[in-house]
Amino acid sequence: MHGAKIICQNRKARHDYFILDEYEAGMVLLGTEVKSLRLGRANIKDSYAGVKGGEVFLYNMHISAYTFTAYGNHDPLRPRKLLLHKDEIKRIIGKVKEKGQTLIPLQVYFKGGKAKVTLALAKGKRKYDKREAIRKREEKRELDRVKRERRKV
Repeated sequence: MHGAKIICQNRKARHDYFILDEYEAGMVLLGTEVKSLRLGRANIKDSYAGVKGGEVFLYNMHISAYTFTAYGNHDPLRPRKLLLHKDEIKRIIGKVKEKGQTLIPLQVYFKGGKAKVTLALAKGKRKYDKREAIRKREEKRELDRVKRERRKV
């Protein structure tokens, strides 16, 4: 993502889920939400996306209230509509109906002045899958360390 200002990321997503597919979606936001996002006041750790009435919504995304407003602040946890193409929504509906698949946000960012979210179609990892990933990462780290030591000699 060249030229994008990342606001927040879901770092545990790749640890807890197998990422099957990714989508970029726009978000329908209020003015105070955009201002809070520009200040970096957002959290997507426990959020997820769902389909309701043929539209995709983002739930549990926390955007803190904008402190410099006199009136009409937003609800920090309100559901936010996501903007996707109809064919993408149909594809997502078909995939989410399969057992064990869900939509989770990976990151929120500004691209060309517009607030965007990267959604991932994901399947949850079991405990043994997580242990396997940790073991592979440790092996790779050890192998890289040995290679570095051999180059020094």
